[in-house]
Amino acid sequence: MALVTSQVTCSSSVAQRIVGADNMNHRAILHNASKFPNQYIYIGGGSAVATTTTGMHIDPAQTIYTDIAPNDELWATSDPNGLVVHVIDMRQND
Repeated sequence: MALVTSQVTCSSSVAQRIVGADNMNHRAILHNASKFPNQYIYIGGGSAVATTTTGMHIDPAQTIYTDIAPNDELWATSDPNGLVVHVIDMRQND
């Protein structure tokens, strides 16, 4: 199993890819590094989906686990601008 780790600074205006596609199922752990109230990371399956109106939010200091299907990606934005999401992407070896 390969672990891919990153810290991504999110924008409030443009979604960024935080977990890339793979040819196999994989799992990601996401953590909103903010400790202050009302500072949310929004995630979704594409750049048009990861918005403050349509994305699923991650609360400040919250950690979530998500399973990702083959060829799917995760994208993120933040409110306010500049929040950091920590990512561990656990990939299976081919």
